[in-house]
Amino acid sequence: MSRLNLMKRYFITGLLIWIPLGITVLVLNWLISTMDQSLGLLPDKLRPEALWGVHIPGFGVVLTLLVVFLTGLLAANFIGQRLVRFWEGVLARIPVVKSIYYGVKQVSDTVLADTGQAFRKVLLVQYPRNGSWTIAFQTGRPGGDVVNHLRGEYVSIYVPTTPNPTSGFFLMMPRSDVVELDMSVDEALKYVISMGVVAPAVSDQPKRAVAIAAAAEARHAEAGQR
Repeated sequence: MSRLNLMKRYFITGLLIWIPLGITVLVLNWLISTMDQSLGLLPDKLRPEALWGVHIPGFGVVLTLLVVFLTGLLAANFIGQRLVRFWEGVLARIPVVKSIYYGVKQVSDTVLADTGQAFRKVLLVQYPRNGSWTIAFQTGRPGGDVVNHLRGEYVSIYVPTTPNPTSGFFLMMPRSDVVELDMSVDEALKYVISMGVVAPAVSDQPKRAVAIAAAAEARHAEAGQR
Protein backbone atom coordinates (compact mmCIF):
# COMPACT_ATOMS: atom_id res chain seq x y z
CA MET A 1 0.00 0.00 0.00
CA SER A 2 1.41 3.38 -1.02
CA ARG A 3 1.98 6.16 1.49
CA LEU A 4 -0.80 8.26 -0.13
CA ASN A 5 -3.36 5.45 0.14
CA LEU A 6 -2.28 4.81 3.72
CA MET A 7 -2.79 8.47 4.64
CA LYS A 8 -6.19 8.45 2.91
CA ARG A 9 -7.20 5.36 4.87
CA TYR A 10 -6.17 6.96 8.18
CA PHE A 11 -8.03 10.17 7.28
CA ILE A 12 -11.26 8.30 6.46
CA THR A 13 -10.93 6.30 9.68
CA GLY A 14 -10.64 9.56 11.61
CA LEU A 15 -13.73 10.94 9.87
CA LEU A 16 -15.71 7.83 10.74
CA ILE A 17 -14.89 8.47 14.40
CA TRP A 18 -15.42 12.22 14.53
CA ILE A 19 -18.51 12.65 12.31
CA PRO A 20 -20.91 10.58 14.50
CA LEU A 21 -19.41 12.10 17.64
CA GLY A 22 -19.70 15.66 16.31
CA ILE A 23 -23.29 15.21 15.13
CA THR A 24 -24.21 13.68 18.50
CA VAL A 25 -22.70 16.66 20.34
CA LEU A 26 -24.53 19.13 18.06
CA VAL A 27 -27.88 17.38 18.56
CA LEU A 28 -27.43 17.20 22.34
CA ASN A 29 -26.37 20.85 22.43
CA TRP A 30 -29.49 21.82 20.47
CA LEU A 31 -31.75 19.79 22.75
CA ILE A 32 -30.19 21.19 25.93
CA SER A 33 -30.31 24.77 24.60
CA THR A 34 -33.95 24.36 23.57
CA MET A 35 -34.99 22.90 26.92
CA ASP A 36 -32.96 25.51 28.79
CA GLN A 37 -35.35 28.10 27.36
CA SER A 38 -37.90 26.78 29.86
CA LEU A 39 -35.98 28.81 32.45
CA GLY A 40 -37.85 31.80 31.04
CA LEU A 41 -40.88 30.56 32.98
CA LEU A 42 -39.04 31.09 36.25
CA PRO A 43 -38.93 34.45 38.01
CA ASP A 44 -35.58 36.21 37.77
CA LYS A 45 -34.89 35.63 41.47
CA LEU A 46 -35.15 31.84 41.09
CA ARG A 47 -32.82 31.46 38.13
CA PRO A 48 -29.34 29.93 38.69
CA GLU A 49 -27.66 33.19 37.70
CA ALA A 50 -29.44 35.04 40.52
CA LEU A 51 -29.16 32.26 43.10
CA TRP A 52 -25.57 31.14 42.59
CA GLY A 53 -24.20 33.73 40.18
CA VAL A 54 -23.38 31.21 37.46
CA HIS A 55 -25.13 29.79 34.39
CA ILE A 56 -25.70 26.04 34.68
CA PRO A 57 -26.06 24.28 31.29
CA GLY A 58 -28.74 21.63 31.38
CA PHE A 59 -30.59 23.14 34.33
CA GLY A 60 -33.58 23.70 32.02
CA VAL A 61 -33.50 20.01 31.08
CA VAL A 62 -33.77 18.98 34.71
CA LEU A 63 -36.52 21.56 35.25
CA THR A 64 -38.47 20.36 32.21
CA LEU A 65 -38.25 16.70 33.24
CA LEU A 66 -39.27 17.60 36.78
CA VAL A 67 -42.30 19.58 35.57
CA VAL A 68 -43.39 16.73 33.27
CA PHE A 69 -42.99 14.16 36.07
CA LEU A 70 -44.88 16.27 38.61
CA THR A 71 -47.65 16.90 36.06
CA GLY A 72 -48.05 13.15 35.51
CA LEU A 73 -47.99 12.53 39.25
CA LEU A 74 -50.68 15.16 39.82
CA ALA A 75 -52.87 13.94 36.96
CA ALA A 76 -52.75 10.36 38.27
CA ASN A 77 -54.85 11.13 41.38
CA PHE A 78 -58.50 12.08 41.71
CA ILE A 79 -57.98 15.81 42.23
CA GLY A 80 -55.56 16.03 39.32
CA GLN A 81 -57.96 14.25 37.00
CA ARG A 82 -60.71 16.73 37.89
CA LEU A 83 -58.32 19.62 37.16
CA VAL A 84 -57.45 18.08 33.78
CA ARG A 85 -61.13 17.66 32.91
CA PHE A 86 -61.81 21.26 33.95
CA TRP A 87 -58.92 22.53 31.82
CA GLU A 88 -60.03 20.48 28.82
CA GLY A 89 -63.57 21.81 29.30
CA VAL A 90 -62.22 25.35 29.07
CA LEU A 91 -60.30 24.55 25.89
CA ALA A 92 -63.38 22.86 24.41
CA ARG A 93 -65.16 26.24 24.42
CA ILE A 94 -62.54 27.86 22.19
CA PRO A 95 -63.34 26.93 18.54
CA VAL A 96 -59.89 26.91 16.88
CA VAL A 97 -57.98 25.83 19.98
CA LYS A 98 -60.42 22.95 20.49
CA SER A 99 -59.68 21.43 17.06
CA ILE A 100 -55.91 21.73 17.44
CA TYR A 101 -55.74 20.52 21.06
CA TYR A 102 -58.00 17.50 20.70
CA GLY A 103 -56.43 16.49 17.40
CA VAL A 104 -52.93 16.50 18.90
CA LYS A 105 -54.17 14.83 22.11
CA GLN A 106 -55.82 12.00 20.22
CA VAL A 107 -52.65 11.34 18.22
CA SER A 108 -50.39 11.48 21.28
CA ASP A 109 -52.71 9.23 23.30
CA THR A 110 -52.75 6.69 20.47
CA VAL A 111 -48.99 6.70 19.86
CA LEU A 112 -47.71 6.93 23.44
CA ALA A 113 -50.27 4.79 25.25
CA ASP A 114 -49.02 1.36 26.30
CA THR A 115 -52.22 -0.26 25.04
CA GLY A 116 -52.08 1.45 21.65
CA GLN A 117 -51.10 -0.42 18.51
CA ALA A 118 -49.80 2.56 16.54
CA PHE A 119 -46.19 2.20 15.39
CA ARG A 120 -45.95 -1.23 17.00
CA LYS A 121 -45.55 -3.18 13.76
CA VAL A 122 -42.99 -2.70 11.00
CA LEU A 123 -44.24 -3.47 7.50
CA LEU A 124 -42.80 -3.99 4.05
CA VAL A 125 -44.99 -2.44 1.34
CA GLN A 126 -44.81 -1.70 -2.36
CA TYR A 127 -44.59 2.08 -2.73
CA PRO A 128 -44.76 4.30 -4.77
CA ARG A 129 -45.38 1.61 -7.40
CA ASN A 130 -45.51 -2.15 -7.70
CA GLY A 131 -42.08 -3.73 -7.60
CA SER A 132 -40.63 -0.89 -5.49
CA TRP A 133 -40.51 -1.77 -1.79
CA THR A 134 -40.10 0.41 1.29
CA ILE A 135 -40.45 0.36 5.08
CA ALA A 136 -43.74 1.42 6.69
CA PHE A 137 -45.36 1.40 10.12
CA GLN A 138 -48.85 0.19 10.91
CA THR A 139 -50.86 2.92 12.62
CA GLY A 140 -54.22 1.18 12.92
CA ARG A 141 -57.24 0.44 10.77
CA PRO A 142 -59.41 2.71 8.60
CA GLY A 143 -62.43 4.16 10.38
CA GLY A 144 -65.45 6.34 9.85
CA ASP A 145 -67.22 6.45 6.52
CA VAL A 146 -64.00 5.28 4.83
CA VAL A 147 -64.80 1.71 5.89
CA ASN A 148 -68.05 1.80 3.90
CA HIS A 149 -66.13 2.38 0.68
CA LEU A 150 -63.44 -0.28 1.13
CA ARG A 151 -63.91 -3.94 0.28
CA GLY A 152 -61.96 -6.43 2.32
CA GLU A 153 -59.58 -6.00 5.24
CA TYR A 154 -57.44 -2.88 5.16
CA VAL A 155 -54.76 -1.44 7.43
CA SER A 156 -53.64 2.15 7.94
CA ILE A 157 -49.92 2.67 7.45
CA TYR A 158 -47.38 5.46 7.64
CA VAL A 159 -44.59 5.54 5.06
CA PRO A 160 -41.72 7.73 6.40
CA THR A 161 -39.40 9.72 4.21
CA THR A 162 -35.64 9.51 4.49
CA PRO A 163 -33.49 10.77 6.16
CA ASN A 164 -36.23 12.65 8.04
CA PRO A 165 -38.85 10.13 9.23
CA THR A 166 -41.03 12.82 10.83
CA SER A 167 -42.51 13.53 7.40
CA GLY A 168 -44.14 10.89 5.26
CA PHE A 169 -47.34 9.61 3.71
CA PHE A 170 -50.51 8.13 5.18
CA LEU A 171 -51.93 5.22 3.16
CA MET A 172 -54.68 2.62 3.51
CA MET A 173 -53.70 -0.67 1.93
CA PRO A 174 -55.19 -4.17 1.80
CA ARG A 175 -53.73 -6.34 4.51
CA SER A 176 -52.81 -8.91 1.88
CA ASP A 177 -50.53 -6.32 0.22
CA VAL A 178 -48.37 -5.71 3.29
CA VAL A 179 -45.69 -7.93 4.79
CA GLU A 180 -45.17 -7.83 8.54
CA LEU A 181 -41.46 -7.82 9.37
CA ASP A 182 -39.68 -9.41 12.30
CA MET A 183 -38.01 -6.08 13.10
CA SER A 184 -38.24 -3.61 15.99
CA VAL A 185 -39.36 -0.02 15.44
CA ASP A 186 -35.91 1.25 16.50
CA GLU A 187 -34.19 -0.96 13.92
CA ALA A 188 -36.60 0.18 11.22
CA LEU A 189 -36.05 3.87 12.04
CA LYS A 190 -32.28 3.42 11.89
CA TYR A 191 -32.72 1.70 8.53
CA VAL A 192 -34.81 4.59 7.19
CA ILE A 193 -32.68 7.41 8.63
CA SER A 194 -29.46 5.87 7.30
CA MET A 195 -31.05 5.51 3.83
CA GLY A 196 -30.50 1.76 3.97
CA VAL A 197 -26.86 1.91 5.02
CA VAL A 198 -27.43 0.58 8.55
CA ALA A 199 -29.25 -2.66 7.77
CA PRO A 200 -30.85 -4.60 10.66
CA ALA A 201 -29.34 -7.94 11.57
CA VAL A 202 -30.98 -10.97 9.96
CA SER A 203 -33.20 -12.66 12.51
CA ASP A 204 -32.86 -16.40 13.05
CA GLN A 205 -36.42 -16.72 14.32
CA PRO A 206 -37.99 -17.43 10.90
CA LYS A 207 -35.37 -20.13 10.29
CA ARG A 208 -36.06 -21.69 13.69
CA ALA A 209 -39.79 -21.55 13.03
CA VAL A 210 -39.33 -23.35 9.71
CA ALA A 211 -37.08 -25.96 11.35
CA ILE A 212 -39.59 -26.57 14.17
CA ALA A 213 -42.45 -26.87 11.68
CA ALA A 214 -40.44 -29.31 9.55
CA ALA A 215 -39.57 -31.41 12.61
CA ALA A 216 -43.21 -31.49 13.73
CA GLU A 217 -44.31 -32.53 10.23
CA ALA A 218 -41.70 -35.28 10.18
CA ARG A 219 -42.87 -36.60 13.56
CA HIS A 220 -46.48 -36.50 12.38
CA ALA A 221 -45.60 -38.45 9.21
CA GLU A 222 -43.62 -41.00 11.23
CA ALA A 223 -46.54 -41.46 13.63
CA GLY A 224 -48.88 -41.99 10.67
CA GLN A 225 -46.65 -44.70 9.24
CA ARG A 226 -46.77 -46.57 12.55
